[in-house]
Amino acid sequence: MSNVLPMMPLSLFSLCAKEVVSNHSSSPLWLRWVPRELYGPLLEASFDGCRPLAVRKLVQKWPERLLRVGGCKKRGQRPPCRICVQALLLAFVRGLFDQRCALRVLDLCGLQGDEGQTVDSIGGWSLTIALCTMVVQALTRERKRVWALKRDKGVKRERGERKRVKEASGNKSDQREGSAGVLGEVDLMKGVRRRMETEKRRESSGMEGDGKESCVPLQVRADIFVNARSWKRVYVALSGAGPLELQCRYLRVEELSASSIGTLLDFLPHRGLLGVDVRFSNLGVAGLAQLLPRLAAFPDLSSLCLRYCNLDLRREQEEALRDLSQGLAQLRGLRRLSLEALHLPGQICVLLSSLSQPLEVLEVPCLSLSAADLSYLSCSPHASSLQQLDLSQNRFDADWLPSMRRLLSQASGSLRHLSLSGCGLSDDLLGSLLPSLDRCSSLRGLALAYNPLSTAGLVKAVRAAARVPSMRQLLYPNPLEDYQPGLPELPSSSQLLNWPLNESTDLTCSLLNKVLKDCGRSDIVLTCDLLNYDKDSVE
Repeated sequence: MSNVLPMMPLSLFSLCAKEVVSNHSSSPLWLRWVPRELYGPLLEASFDGCRPLAVRKLVQKWPERLLRVGGCKKRGQRPPCRICVQALLLAFVRGLFDQRCALRVLDLCGLQGDEGQTVDSIGGWSLTIALCTMVVQALTRERKRVWALKRDKGVKRERGERKRVKEASGNKSDQREGSAGVLGEVDLMKGVRRRMETEKRRESSGMEGDGKESCVPLQVRADIFVNARSWKRVYVALSGAGPLELQCRYLRVEELSASSIGTLLDFLPHRGLLGVDVRFSNLGVAGLAQLLPRLAAFPDLSSLCLRYCNLDLRREQEEALRDLSQGLAQLRGLRRLSLEALHLPGQICVLLSSLSQPLEVLEVPCLSLSAADLSYLSCSPHASSLQQLDLSQNRFDADWLPSMRRLLSQASGSLRHLSLSGCGLSDDLLGSLLPSLDRCSSLRGLALAYNPLSTAGLVKAVRAAARVPSMRQLLYPNPLEDYQPGLPELPSSSQLLNWPLNESTDLTCSLLNKVLKDCGRSDIVLTCDLLNYDKDSVE
């Protein structure tokens, strides 16, 4: 059968898999004959068809040690529904008490989005709560089982001692037998207590263990989402040494203090943590300076995102910036740095110059960048290594043009995505940058939303994008002609966001698609929808 599968069209194979898992009652019949290479396609079909009972059966019989659910998804593929994920977790945790189960590691990294991509899918917060609850329940159940075993052993020993004392008393007189029985019972209870205390000390020190009586250790790998409301539950799950271990690949926290974040980091394994994303947390410069040295303990850490964390150096002592610089210098593997809405004008040089390796991803939206910041960046070692650059919501003017041209020239061979949304680019400013954009041979995505461009300037931008062979996606702004009257000559991004549009936006879309067609490009996706724009979809 396995020799025929590669010859079968994928669509026909998917239809067959969906048909097989559609009948829950027949699963005991077909599951015993399924070869191991078909478990993956059948599980995928069970997720697509929302068949939780089939998911449970397949996971319980999973033939390999590792099961990976999540990660890279096919275009148009929906995430698993909530009930299927719950069935997956319940089936996996049954392996704690079943020596016959081959499955020992469940990898859920990348399974969820921020809040779930569909109504019935499970989001990052809900999945984290479910995983932590599962870990705590497994820990509680194991503790109860251990104490029950110890109680049963104590009862058996006590009965045995009583039996030996009774036999040793022989045929003595009733009085002597009674008095000896009383004394023997007292000595017996003291001996039992001493032995139980000794056994308890041995077990706590790891000197005694019975593999047949203990749970089979399992491991779950996932992206963990934590906020102030769920912090305690996550803390309990990470700090308990139970049979079910929770490992973290990406840690996202919101509304937590630096000390609370540091406490979570203390319980995470040093290997395997790839990224930390801190949002809406009032860290301050002092708090971040306290947190960065703890991140240095994770050698695999390659991504650090700080969003709305109140790092306003205009209100704090600027000498604290040296502490931040020294902390960033300890992150040897850092390749992505995102600093959003932190109000650090003129400080990019101090922060980025401390890094030991060039960055591949730099996101600095709403950072109040100055012309000096961009000048440093264009001459820094990072410029030639950047693959993604986000300068959104930093106001451009003519003084930025030389540095921006130099930056694009340095990054022309590596840059894959550039975001200039809300930068105040007029027709003249953008027209001055278009020749430099033409030379970015690897550019696949360009974001220009909420810039004050006319229809003529927008057409020039689309033609320039069409000249880049690697371009696949363009986020364009609505031209000024599409807005209702009353806008100033050069409106800000917030004005463009809130000003009402005319009903002629469809005409603009048709015009731009016609421009692309005239340029011989039908492989570029044009969109003006910033909320649904995904720069990673072109990768």
